[in-house]
Amino acid sequence: MSETGTPANVLDALDTKLTTTFDGKVVRKDLLHRIKKGTNVPTFVLEFLLARYCASDDPAEINAGMEAVLATLQDNYVRPDEANAAQSRVATKGKHRFIDKVHVRYVEKEKRHWASLENFNSQRIAIGDKFFKDNDRLLEGGIWAEVTIAHNDIEEDDYAFYIEDMRPIQLSRFDFDRYTEGRASFSRDEWLDAVLRSVGLEPSKLSHRVKLHYVTRLAPLVEPNYNYIELGPRGTGKSYFFSEFSPYATLISGGQATKATLFYNNQRRKVGLVGYWDTVAFDEIGGIKVKDPDTIQIMKDFMANGRFSRGAEVIADASLSFVGNFDLSIQQVVNSTTHDLFQPLPPEFDLAIMDRFACYLPGWEMPKNSSAYLTSNYGFITDYLAEAFHYIFKHTNRYEEVNQRIRLGKCVEGRDEKGIKKTLCAFLKILHPNGPPSDEEFEEYVAYAIECRRRVKEQMNKRKPDDEFANINLSYFRKTGDEVVVFCPESKDATATQSPSRRGTSTSIVESTSSSAPVAPVAAVAPTEIQVAAPVAEVGSPIPEPSLEERHFTILYGDSGHSYENIFGPYLEGATEILIEDPYIRAPHQIQNLVRFCEVIVKRPAIKKISLVTGYDDASPLADMQEKLDELKQSLLEIDVLLDIKVNKNLHDREIRINNGWIVKIGRGLDFYQKPTGWFEIGAHDLALRKCLETKVDIFRQSGTNGAS
Repeated sequence: MSETGTPANVLDALDTKLTTTFDGKVVRKDLLHRIKKGTNVPTFVLEFLLARYCASDDPAEINAGMEAVLATLQDNYVRPDEANAAQSRVATKGKHRFIDKVHVRYVEKEKRHWASLENFNSQRIAIGDKFFKDNDRLLEGGIWAEVTIAHNDIEEDDYAFYIEDMRPIQLSRFDFDRYTEGRASFSRDEWLDAVLRSVGLEPSKLSHRVKLHYVTRLAPLVEPNYNYIELGPRGTGKSYFFSEFSPYATLISGGQATKATLFYNNQRRKVGLVGYWDTVAFDEIGGIKVKDPDTIQIMKDFMANGRFSRGAEVIADASLSFVGNFDLSIQQVVNSTTHDLFQPLPPEFDLAIMDRFACYLPGWEMPKNSSAYLTSNYGFITDYLAEAFHYIFKHTNRYEEVNQRIRLGKCVEGRDEKGIKKTLCAFLKILHPNGPPSDEEFEEYVAYAIECRRRVKEQMNKRKPDDEFANINLSYFRKTGDEVVVFCPESKDATATQSPSRRGTSTSIVESTSSSAPVAPVAAVAPTEIQVAAPVAEVGSPIPEPSLEERHFTILYGDSGHSYENIFGPYLEGATEILIEDPYIRAPHQIQNLVRFCEVIVKRPAIKKISLVTGYDDASPLADMQEKLDELKQSLLEIDVLLDIKVNKNLHDREIRINNGWIVKIGRGLDFYQKPTGWFEIGAHDLALRKCLETKVDIFRQSGTNGAS
């Protein structure tokens, strides 16, 4: 039985239609769920292998194919702690093929390019010009590929490895005509369900409204220069579509939000990320740090019309997506006279930025990630659907079609109209790539697109002390001529949002701007089991000041700004003991990282005991490791801190437990920094400036337990 309760080998009608119409382009999603656990490999990479080895309905062939996929991952995918063994394998065999993310950087003082693999732990892999000239994205964020690394036996050369061959993990050809012909065999609802199954979700578990929310998450992948924001609780998969679904999207954190990285590098005279990706998504937007105000100004220009000037006029198509967490009660905020739904955004994001959002997706209506929502049925191979979306992004335009069919009300102003129409274009591209929708379907999309834009405008209206954004009653006209005003379900009856107070005036904005003609409101579709992040308080009660909160984020390859102090510091308050479980405190640089971490800890005088549980293998110089740790232990004793060391050869997990209840899990443990290319460069000593390797960070509180016990 599958996790959804349906036998995994029983096809339903949609499965049959998909496998018949798109033979070779679909895969059983339960196979992905089985293999996904325990690996950080992106979904489109895993399905690349599943499509190669498991393109069959025969159980025996599928089992054999699964074994082949696992064997391929075992042999070709390098885990972070296996980098030394991988290098040794190449040196011994002469060459080896890996599945990894490849980055290329230009070193100005050497006047040459060097490649690096994310998990191979070498920053000086020689690479021929043909590879990065054929794929610019190697220089801007990196790509996943099957890459053959060979050993260089020439002693005079200053590198040990070079890239002999590389094959990006993407389809080599895509037939859009075949894709649209296949779409014609499906009804709208069937196609909607097929798209949801393709991203791993079981549509029968979702309400129709939530299905539309998931389609909206895909909108930046098909519509150029689409500005989208989603704020909501943790654990709802906000960043998944940008980190794992498409090789044409990149997810970055606040540390990378510089004008050189995002828009234009004046020194290299090259366009930044917006020139190489269909979608640039900002994760954990509430924590973004913008040091240069010029970055925000360029962002405003780019969000407005897809162009900006940095000495040269730059035009790019990339969509910008902003996702982040919202921890307060939604009902409390919409009924507050002083707070709004843009509360988590950094202060640099002013009204001009907000006004450029085409859509605010209500993330609080999305279900929490759970195996109950996963499908065991067939869906498109992720890479195939991503290629379809990439083609649609680059080669199709539905704006004129939307323009001819829609009639909007008088409260819809310039940026309202543009945002609404771009959301509509995205829906048509995703759900109707082969032709126009019916009138009923189109009207449904219009109402939804207006709601998403109204949510933006309502929040700006609450912030602005005058009437600039007071025309919030956005509406459209049906074919019958009736005007319909669209409301947001969460704020429809909230006076503080519909008629916010003004400084020095008691006039009701809604009364002064609403149409004199009667209008019929759209019946809001109630979402199923909406989860709010905090209990609803009485209207008018004060919103509590934010306290320490759980955090779940990804440090991306090349990020900086992630020192031990920044990550752990706030969570050490009130602690007296700390337990560090990390099997890889053995190499000299790993012990140096431990010393740096202890330097952060001892700045809190209340902490008097540090317990370390680490591991070793037969290749580890145990005596040398013990000598260095004893030296650290003695130095800690001199400042009255006890270091207790235990060695467990079978230890695998990495976590840090603080006896105030907080637990910190980092995928790579303390060893998530890139090795500096030299000790005379910025970041060599200050970890806040050191570039990082990619890793996941989870900080959570385990109530009722002693964190260091």
